[in-house]
Amino acid sequence: MRHSFSTLSDVLDYSSSKYAKRTASDFVDGGQHYTYAGFKEACDRISGVLATFGINASDKIAILSENMPNWGVAFFAITSNGRIAVPMLPEVSPNEVENILQHSDAKAIFVSRKQLPKISQEALGRLHIVIDISDFSLIRVDETKYTCDGTIKKPEPMDIAAIIYTSGTTGNAKGVMLSHRNFCANIEESWYAHHVYRKDVFLSILPLAHTYEMSIGMLYPFARGASVYYIQKPPTPTVLMGAIAKIRPTTMLSVPLIIEKVVRSKVQPTIAASKFLSYLRDKMPWLLHWLVGTKLKKQFGGRIRFFGIGGAKLDVEVERFLKKCRFPYAIGYGLTETAPLICDAGPKRTHIGTTGTASFGVSVRLADVNPETGQGELQVKGPNVMLGYYKDYLRTKAVMTEDGWMRTGDMATVDKKGRYGILGRMGNVIIGSSGENIYPEEIESVINNIGGVNDSLVISRAGQLVALVQFNEGTIDWGLEGEDKFIETLEQKKKEVMDFVNSKVSQFLKIKDVEVMKEPFNKTATHKIRRFLYQDKTDQPQKADTPAADTGNK
Repeated sequence: MRHSFSTLSDVLDYSSSKYAKRTASDFVDGGQHYTYAGFKEACDRISGVLATFGINASDKIAILSENMPNWGVAFFAITSNGRIAVPMLPEVSPNEVENILQHSDAKAIFVSRKQLPKISQEALGRLHIVIDISDFSLIRVDETKYTCDGTIKKPEPMDIAAIIYTSGTTGNAKGVMLSHRNFCANIEESWYAHHVYRKDVFLSILPLAHTYEMSIGMLYPFARGASVYYIQKPPTPTVLMGAIAKIRPTTMLSVPLIIEKVVRSKVQPTIAASKFLSYLRDKMPWLLHWLVGTKLKKQFGGRIRFFGIGGAKLDVEVERFLKKCRFPYAIGYGLTETAPLICDAGPKRTHIGTTGTASFGVSVRLADVNPETGQGELQVKGPNVMLGYYKDYLRTKAVMTEDGWMRTGDMATVDKKGRYGILGRMGNVIIGSSGENIYPEEIESVINNIGGVNDSLVISRAGQLVALVQFNEGTIDWGLEGEDKFIETLEQKKKEVMDFVNSKVSQFLKIKDVEVMKEPFNKTATHKIRRFLYQDKTDQPQKADTPAADTGNK
């Protein structure tokens, strides 16, 4: 990389000077446009407001908002002046907001009007200043703090830049302390994974409070002079396609769910319904894949160079299809605790079923490897690894080995070319009747390839593997629930799932029962199912506390 950074202050100063007149960010439909120079001016102005109300360097300032250009302004205004950002996902509950604000010792908050009702009056009363992030107007201030004596400082690489909470459901919240060095290391890792230039255009669809989007979708393009556009509405297929057509992005970051739905719900049914395309599939598959690949790239604006996929494991069959179509997808794997990149594979380096090699400057190893299967826990060391958990020495110590490596809590294999394949979370592993380690993700990948299946989860119940399956809308008519025809259809679908899965997997992975879910699964911001809500805890082995997986081919 032609220019390396030590702190986020360096990033802001460099880019606002070098790319001064270029567009840094805006909404797809306009209304919050920033040039790089204008972005820096806004950061300085907002930092001055914080200082006016006694907010000093090292003080914590929360951000609770949907994606928007002002989110980035708030983040840089905080971090570039030595303060500490505490971003929260828009999906957090009022209880989580209360716990995070208390645990982090936040003195101020940038909040959107939509999220404001989640903050209790008691919490508002503890804050020095509450700022409306949409226009940076003041919602509430503590006049006694109007002292104009807030101090700032130029941050050091090992200073905390942000505290990211991976759990705030209980009072025992877990805050990941990420340093300026952690974020700058990720900017450099991203450059070596895939070069971004000033003419690149990003379309942001994942929450900025997630380190995947924060580091790779906001900080990296800012360091390279690229432009990032945000959507003001929830990214439904119609809204998303309209945004793509308007700005024609060169770069997008996504979770597997989005591209899997495109392939399973649109591409494959279109092929099956067309005699001509079905003929090509059977007789001239190379031509079919060329046609579909061309169409897919056009659907994504015609300029897409990098379609990043992380946050969960990409289905192998979908990946194989994308590979044949030469769609420029890329894979990444990481954790909140590594800000986030650990492994990556750019569009020209993807290998089906793997998450790529160790990212630039990062060391990766497998520990306690089973000599028969080659499986071991993936551990990481490098400038991307967190400073620790805020106010939690014991948890920090638990995830670090004696020789200084961080335990990821993920089981993996590695091939001769150094490409890692993630099997699943150690905390998700199910112990079979003969002591086998069963990774439910493997079985779920098979289930999700069945026509009509939207999502699935495999759990252990009374020592038996049970598949919870949610079908696509319209597959089952829930309006007929309880009637003979409904029961007949339900039993048929369950049998189809069980027969298909058990014909594809080994003996100890066979499922014993199928349950059809009426409602969608409860999911995280990156569309991973919250497994703990569905698991039978009495069947699960006790595991040490491990990091929360954040991004990757998992």
